[in-house]
Formats: sequence, structure tokens, C-alpha cells
Amino acid sequence: MAEPAVTAIIPVFNDRAALETAIPQSVAVLQEMTGGSFEIIVAEDGSTDGSAELVLQFAEKDPRIRLLHSDERQGRGRALNRAIAAAGAPVACYYDVDLATDMQHLPELIRAIEIGADVATGSRLMPGSDTRRTGGREIASRGFNFLVRLILKSRVYDHQCGFKSFRREKILPVLATVSAGHWFWDTELLVRCQRLGLTVAEFPVRWRAGKGTTVKPKDIVGMGSSILRLWWQLHVP
Repeated sequence: MAEPAVTAIIPVFNDRAALETAIPQSVAVLQEMTGGSFEIIVAEDGSTDGSAELVLQFAEKDPRIRLLHSDERQGRGRALNRAIAAAGAPVACYYDVDLATDMQHLPELIRAIEIGADVATGSRLMPGSDTRRTGGREIASRGFNFLVRLILKSRVYDHQCGFKSFRREKILPVLATVSAGHWFWDTELLVRCQRLGLTVAEFPVRWRAGKGTTVKPKDIVGMGSSILRLWWQLHVP
């Protein structure tokens, strides 16, 4: 089988219902974008709701769909590390299974890498973004990203948007240095990429909060301490 042009990764933990929509939509968009030269890796992270079995059903009908299963929960970041390492295409992207970011932006996400960026990310906070979520989550997000820009000197507006693409050969060495295993993975990766001089492209997206989000208050609290921990790792020998 020829090397695919694009690998799309969908991280999953007990998301069977969302997968029933996400996989067909992904196939349709990627087919139109690439003419069929793609693969979809579902990074299934210890689910107990039948997510893995559903992916296998899709894979039986379309070999471009691959299941990357873990018997035990690794955490979102580690699942993404594993999936990017397993990707067969020179350009890899990932997006959240709830498709909170409008899939109309997927061609732009991939195109950013094709024209020279090493990393590209959608943004819910740039001018031109169209974002809808509760006021509390909006305040928490803006506060978190402000602290990342202030303390870690990042130039990115929105670090946690689950809609990113990578030049695989450039991102693999960086992944080896990322210690965050769960939600802070996105932020740590973007900060480390910028410090290494990789080109990061950011663009505004249309985004709607998904149902049944798995982000918990303890995750938000943990992110605050994670900012300080990363600062320490970067600045203290």
C-alpha cells in the first residue's frame, strides 16, 4: 500500500457514540481533500464502552481506518504520542472526537504544514474566531492562556484547542521531551516547539463546546501547577 499523504488521529476514551459520527465525517472530508490518500488512527485509550469494537467494525469495511488500542488508560497526551509515532504519513493531524472545531477548517490545518509550518493549531481566541461555550469556561481558558504567554513566553493565543497538525519528522524528536501525559500535553508541546525554533502557525476557527466534555475542575487546577512545573524544567538545570 502506498504511503498516505495525511494521517488523521482521533484520541478516544469511552466515546463510542461520538465515534459513530466522527469516523464517517472524517472519511468524507479526508476523501475530498486527498483523493483517498489518507489514514485515520483512532487512539483508543483503555475504553470500556465498546469504542474499540466499533472502530474495528469500521476498519473491516475501510482498511484506511486503524485502531490503536491500549488495555489500560495512558492519558490523552501519551495516547497522542503513540499515535503520531505510528503514523504512516509525513503530515499528521489530530482533532477531538466531538468535532468541536468545525471540520471545514481541516484543509487549512493540513495546508499550513504543506506551505512550510512545522506545527499548526486552530485558535478559539484569535480575532476572527467564532467560539461558543459557557462564560466560566471562557474565563478559565483566557486566564490559562494569558499565564502561559506571560510565564512561558509563548506567542500562541490558544494552546489547548484540540485541532493541530504536525510535520512528523520535525515533531517526533520534540515528543521525546514532553513529560505531560494528559491535558497539558498540547501546551507543553507548543512551548517546546517555539523554544526549539520550529515554525508554529495559528489560525482562527469556528468552535462549539461538545457535549459531555471530559475536562474536570481538577484538570484546570492541575494546569496551573503544570505551567510552573514546565517553567522550572525549562529554566532550572
